[in-house]
Amino acid sequence: MLRNGLKYLLFGAAVPHVLSSVLQPTPPMGFNNWAALMCGLNESVFVETAHAMVNNGLLAAGYNRINLDDCWSTMNRAANGSMQWDTEKFPHGLPWLTTYLKKLGFEPGIYTDTGNLSCGGYPGAYGYEELDAQTFASWGFTYLKLDGCNMPTGTEAEYKAVYGKWHSILSKMSPPMVFSESAPAYFAEAANLTDWYDVMSWVPKFGQLARHSRDSLVFNSTLYWPDITGWDSVMFNYGQEVRLARFQKPGYFNDPDFLNVDHFDYSLEEKKSHFAIWSSLSAPLIISAWIPDFTAEEIEYLTNKDIIAVDQDPLALQATLASQDGTFDVLTRNLANGDRLLTVINRGDKTASYSVSFSRIGIDSLPEVKVKDLWTGGTNYARKQVTATNIPSHGTAVLRLSPLGGGKCEVVPTGMIFNTFSLTTLTTIHGRVSWSNSTGADGQVWQTREDGTIRSIVDKKLCLTELSGGKIVLEKCVEKDSQKWDYYYSGNLQSQSSYNCLTEATNEAVITADCMYEDNTQVFGLPSGVEICEG
Repeated sequence: MLRNGLKYLLFGAAVPHVLSSVLQPTPPMGFNNWAALMCGLNESVFVETAHAMVNNGLLAAGYNRINLDDCWSTMNRAANGSMQWDTEKFPHGLPWLTTYLKKLGFEPGIYTDTGNLSCGGYPGAYGYEELDAQTFASWGFTYLKLDGCNMPTGTEAEYKAVYGKWHSILSKMSPPMVFSESAPAYFAEAANLTDWYDVMSWVPKFGQLARHSRDSLVFNSTLYWPDITGWDSVMFNYGQEVRLARFQKPGYFNDPDFLNVDHFDYSLEEKKSHFAIWSSLSAPLIISAWIPDFTAEEIEYLTNKDIIAVDQDPLALQATLASQDGTFDVLTRNLANGDRLLTVINRGDKTASYSVSFSRIGIDSLPEVKVKDLWTGGTNYARKQVTATNIPSHGTAVLRLSPLGGGKCEVVPTGMIFNTFSLTTLTTIHGRVSWSNSTGADGQVWQTREDGTIRSIVDKKLCLTELSGGKIVLEKCVEKDSQKWDYYYSGNLQSQSSYNCLTEATNEAVITADCMYEDNTQVFGLPSGVEICEG
């Protein structure tokens, strides 16, 4: 049933209800070896990396986790069933390594797999969950990455049971371990996304972060994905992430995977964009690269205090799409102190500027704002629109907007409403409503107001309205139930009049129909800042 309409998550409002623990209130930051070295890990890698992170300022900037990935163990368990580290790779042992890292100021993490074997062919944890958790804790680890290869049947129900078992074990430990889940990645890109959405609905209840799609490219990626460039990979994982904003909250974070900083197929601007986009999404910032060889330019952008502050913002909102036209993606979100974030990605092949109206940003009640460029630290002032100037090809502008005289931005959550399967966008042209490809037009930008109404910024006096028979039109707003909507974690947008759900029908038709369970035609992304109902 419906409840209370679309609600604001306004600045100064209470932090939203957290389904998982607050063990990790902001996204984790640190290092993992996988993309850089895969199975080529050893004790020296982590010791040298840790010292480099201390010396180059990464630890001081907040990158305080050092995580081992696959292939750290022997190929067989000990006689008593416990895991054992490879003594050639780790001659001093893993308890020695965790103690060493902690003395330097780091928190150590370890990897295992839910299945019978890990992805690299090493012993999996299936049937050994309690023993392995106790072993990892006794060695001094405080963070667990749980992969999902080689499960007995591979069903969604089986993954939920096993990840739920791990949650029960880890949450009862003292102290509990941070739990990084990989389950969603094993259900992404399916012809029917119901299982992916289903997994995404339970991972926030079990852990603190979940990797939802493909790996970041590994150092020898051309052997695996010969036709995928570094930028393609960033854009793909970003494209998966923006479908899932409704699940993120303080204590749980969607994870688009590692910052593979030294991958051969990035320009400097693409590397900076990778970092800026992940930070705008409040995603984990886990570097997977050979840190001792980082350049001064790489250290400079990775330690940008203003952009890290966006990533670590206590509201933990994920930026969502205000518009998308094939060249420029515009994302916005609220920040805890009352500022508004504006991020503009240039997908094009030329340096260009781009202007965004206050209406699209959701701040059209403000006469003027102060604009801080988080790359340069420079500030200026804007009226009616904000212009991101001279964004390089594949570059990303990150701007922080503040009202003049202090205080908080008065924000109406504003942006695209799009089908997270087909990626078609709710569109109005000449008063007609349809689903169509994103063009960046004002007719694809919608306000989601506190009273439950949804209004195009083209004419804010017109509301998305349900007629008899499920037809959807724009009509003059008159405060009736057929113009009010509730948004759920399932992605359903439900009418307060009929209790039916907004649906993408054939021939671009916008209708309401009986609500189905996470069906491809009824799961939508809405602007960040709307309170989401429990379903």
